Amino acid sequence: MTTNVFNKLTITNVKFLPIVKEYARRINLVETVNHMVGTQMELQPGPVVLAMVLDTLSGRSPLYRLIDFFEEKDTELLLGEPIVRERFTDHNVGRALDKMFEAGTQKIFSQLSQNAIGGFKINTEKVHYDTTSVSVFGDYDLVDPPFEITFGYSKAKRPDLKQFLIEMLCVERDIPLFGRTRDGNASDKTLNNELLGNISKHMARNGLSQGAFVYVADSAFVTKDNLEKAGKTNFLSRLPATYNECSRVIQDAVRQDDWINMGIIAETPATEKRPAALYKVCDSTIELYGKLYRAIVVHSSAHDKRRHKRIDRLLKKNRKKLEQACKKITAPVYFCQADALAAVKKLSQLPQTTDCYLIEASINKKAKYRPGRPKNGSPRVPESFEFQLEIRIVEDKDKLEKLRYEAGCFVLISNLNTPADRIEWSPEKLLKLYKNQSGIERNFGFLKDPVIINSVFLKKATRIEVLGMVLLIALLIWRLMEREMRRYLDSEDITITGWVRRKTKKPTAFMMSTKFVSVLVVKSGRNRQLARPLKPVQHEYLKALGVSPESFVTP
Repeated sequence: MTTNVFNKLTITNVKFLPIVKEYARRINLVETVNHMVGTQMELQPGPVVLAMVLDTLSGRSPLYRLIDFFEEKDTELLLGEPIVRERFTDHNVGRALDKMFEAGTQKIFSQLSQNAIGGFKINTEKVHYDTTSVSVFGDYDLVDPPFEITFGYSKAKRPDLKQFLIEMLCVERDIPLFGRTRDGNASDKTLNNELLGNISKHMARNGLSQGAFVYVADSAFVTKDNLEKAGKTNFLSRLPATYNECSRVIQDAVRQDDWINMGIIAETPATEKRPAALYKVCDSTIELYGKLYRAIVVHSSAHDKRRHKRIDRLLKKNRKKLEQACKKITAPVYFCQADALAAVKKLSQLPQTTDCYLIEASINKKAKYRPGRPKNGSPRVPESFEFQLEIRIVEDKDKLEKLRYEAGCFVLISNLNTPADRIEWSPEKLLKLYKNQSGIERNFGFLKDPVIINSVFLKKATRIEVLGMVLLIALLIWRLMEREMRRYLDSEDITITGWVRRKTKKPTAFMMSTKFVSVLVVKSGRNRQLARPLKPVQHEYLKALGVSPESFVTP
């Protein structure tokens, strides 16, 4: 009798997946996908997408034998309906992917992001744009694909592999609003230009007019075509050092020494190995292609190591050239002082002396005597004199300090240049906005994490595009969970248990996931209960997330 009772029990380790399910419900994931993707299939596309998102965030490679993922999972609890796992065959999932591609991945994700923006009241006034490359293994010689998988500039430092690009537009630093896959050899400059043509349409869906948001992009944005196409779209970018105006405005700022001290702006605490950078800014103006733009010169105490290494290499190279040039001038023996002085003047005119070097020269006068001894009592009289140059090459400390100081500067460019803009958008505010571009870089780290996507094994570009959409949906939910935890802690002015029992005000979604590693749910018939009560730290996180403990036992 007892044996029969135990045979009817199933125990599932649900981890943090019920929390993901709850956030998927809040953005209306399943219903939205089912509504937008028309199909008569028994396995509807909505649960397929949710299943792939759960699979992705659980740490497995998405789309790889989804049927295995649900082998010991409670599908009714995680998906909202009791779907037998045998329906998640590669064939059924593949057909669902094809249907989603036909419906339009951009349309689906755009609708889900709008659901999130409305449901979570996300601020869309500041948008960040960037691209990243995803390397793939294999030939991928596909016929008429929606995007080309080919060789291109590899941001993953794998030029030997073919790739495709993922472009992304984020709001509130790191919440994806728009994203799609692009050709592997597409140029960031071209992609910026294309997006500029459509960004008003994307933002209009969220009730924002062209001048009501600021478009933030990296230095690839700054081209003649992009600046013209921006029109009335407010933008903020980094001016490439290849422009003469960049070095000119930096030199002016260093010379004027009229900085606004900002101090530390980093949100994360400094460490011994990674001290916090101190920032100064200087508000200025530059002219590009016949038009004036606002230029914010920024100096960071954490000087760019690559730039300083480049300076060191250049100085070493110039010193070697200077030594060779000096040797030609100092090697000869001069027979009159005028010639020696003329040689010293030549030394001061060498071009390398402008590159942070000074030449200290001295003239050694050496007497030449006739052979033999002088007569007794007669002084030894020189017959002639020879003049030899001796030099010492030293660094010009003032020039070198100025050069290194300039190397610690970069320039932000914006069209927020009216008097009203300068009041509303201070240099400090623009710098903080640009520094938030790191949020989108974190998103790319998520998309390229080997735990999330080990390698793209699909051989149909259409399905790879749908995979890209699934990863963006997973990222959207991941960031929403992180956002809600931090907003709750800020509003309550409290901390939460972080790593190694340390308190933090900046919990991450990954940090949260580690707190629910072993949450066991016991099921008997339609009844479910936790195998053991949730721990206090787990209740802490559920409260910050706004999720009820009932989510772990209620479909």
